[in-house]
Amino acid sequence: MRSSQDEKSVCECASTLDEQSLDAIIVDSKSLRSYIESSSSQMVRPATEALHHSYVVPSTPDSPIYSSDLWDWDSWWASVAMSQVEIDTNEDGKFLEATQGSILNFLDHTTEDGISPMLLFPTGGGFEEIDPSLYDPKHPFDQNMHKPILAQAAAMLIQQHHDAEWIRGKIDVLKKFLECYLEHHVHHETGLAYWQTDFAIGVDNDPSVFFRPDKSTASIFLNSLLYRELLAFGFILESLGKVDESIEWREKARALRDAINKYCWDERDGTYYSVDLNLREVSDKTWLHHGSPRSWPCLIMRIDSWSSFAAMWAGIPDQEQASRMLLRLREKRTFNAKYGVRTLSRLEKQYMVRSSNNPSCWLGPIWGVSNYMVFRGLVKYGFEADAREMAEKTIRLFANDFNATGCLHEYYDPDTGEPVMTAGFQNWNFLAITMMDYIEGRKVRFEF
Repeated sequence: MRSSQDEKSVCECASTLDEQSLDAIIVDSKSLRSYIESSSSQMVRPATEALHHSYVVPSTPDSPIYSSDLWDWDSWWASVAMSQVEIDTNEDGKFLEATQGSILNFLDHTTEDGISPMLLFPTGGGFEEIDPSLYDPKHPFDQNMHKPILAQAAAMLIQQHHDAEWIRGKIDVLKKFLECYLEHHVHHETGLAYWQTDFAIGVDNDPSVFFRPDKSTASIFLNSLLYRELLAFGFILESLGKVDESIEWREKARALRDAINKYCWDERDGTYYSVDLNLREVSDKTWLHHGSPRSWPCLIMRIDSWSSFAAMWAGIPDQEQASRMLLRLREKRTFNAKYGVRTLSRLEKQYMVRSSNNPSCWLGPIWGVSNYMVFRGLVKYGFEADAREMAEKTIRLFANDFNATGCLHEYYDPDTGEPVMTAGFQNWNFLAITMMDYIEGRKVRFEF
């Protein structure tokens, strides 16, 4: 059964893998574990004149990318991995100041309207310094902002260290951030969150969003993040003694979950999809189609992406729905590859594995974060054998790469495990240490 999590952040796991297979994985990954443990300390950056708190970046100082800037979901996932390293090295709290600081820096730069940036340079600027055309100050709500993970990042630390006082002074800013999402990034008719544009959506070239009209896609990935974010904010409020407010925000989470199940769940296919909001307005001021206007507020886009399984990571489906999704995940013609889950089904017309940047390629390659989120969803719903298989595939992928090249890469060929591009990429790849501890029966620290 699905765990209560809302769930505890620390759990004990017992391994049932074949002992010979488990021993081989442990041996293969020994150097990878040492690398993750030693490199994690190098992802902390001191406060600057613009960023008043120390913070976490996704790479070490000598890395060609991500070595000095504060990113939204990248730095969050790096922090999740670093919290596991704390446990493994008996240094609990070692990274606490920096992981809290990452959150506080973003909240420091959140506007009075609740708009929080996705990226902060040590100088305090962000994407607008790279390309001013990306942001129109006259239409601030027509642009994507920080992904809805700030409350989750804070909630994880509160769960782990049983202290919420550090966030109390910023709770109103965090509330404005979430209110901004609900007021300016949610479709009125469906209650679903949508991307303003296809820029910086995390899953860069997801065909359900990429090169589509602005405000047209209620992404299952985005809505899964937002559902967890609303639950996390409710948890934070309760931790601060604000029980009535906590109930209100958990009700908002339940309303979003209901909307996701109503509009994104496809009973025919047994999975969740993103939906198309780009429908012509129904008007009573014209005779056109007035005899039988449309009665549906959106259309399902049956594009088979790994993002569907983000709903399991978020805890949205019931057990029966999750069991149907598991069957899809096991299908080797589509998602199930030798080294994890393809980010796009191999049967989709857009499927490809190639090197690209801006956007990075999410049209099939294996990414560390998608493997991890699918693994986490499998754990939540009690699919232990499948979770262990996903963990084993991921560990073998990264261990093979590190043992051969001395580093990790951004993404990989699903069937050969060959790196596609970006040597020295660390970031969420370090979540492999959580998977190692899971299959070895060690104490595991999960995100909220």
